[in-house]
Amino acid sequence: MFTGCEHTESPFRLGGKWTAKIVRCLEDGPRRFSELAVPLRGITPKVLTETLRSMERDGLITRTVGDGVPPRVDYALSSLGRTLLAPMAACCTWTAKHAAELERARETYEGQASAVPPAGVVLR
Repeated sequence: MFTGCEHTESPFRLGGKWTAKIVRCLEDGPRRFSELAVPLRGITPKVLTETLRSMERDGLITRTVGDGVPPRVDYALSSLGRTLLAPMAACCTWTAKHAAELERARETYEGQASAVPPAGVVLR
C-alpha cells in the first residue's frame, strides 16, 4: 500500500485544529500575536503559542523580533509555508462542492449510530 513512500510519519501536522487557520491568517502578510488571536476566536494564548512554535520548528512560519519595549514580534509565512496555500485552496473548493453530501453522510451515520444500543446493553 505504501510502496515508494519512504516517510513513516508526517513532517508536520496540518490537520491540527489551528495550523491551517493560522496559515490563512498570515496569507496577506505578517501579524503580531495579538493580531492573530482576534480572528482565531476560541484559541487560548497557550495553544496559539504552542502552535506557532511548532509551525516555526517545521519551517512554515518565521518569527521576527524587532526593536522596542516591549519588543515587536511578527509572524509571517515562510516560502515553505506559502506552498500550502494552493493545496488548502483545493480543499476549500472540494468542500464547497461536496459539503451537502458530507453533511448527509454525517447525518445518516449519526442516525444509524443512535439506533445501536451501547456496548453491553441487552435489548429485550
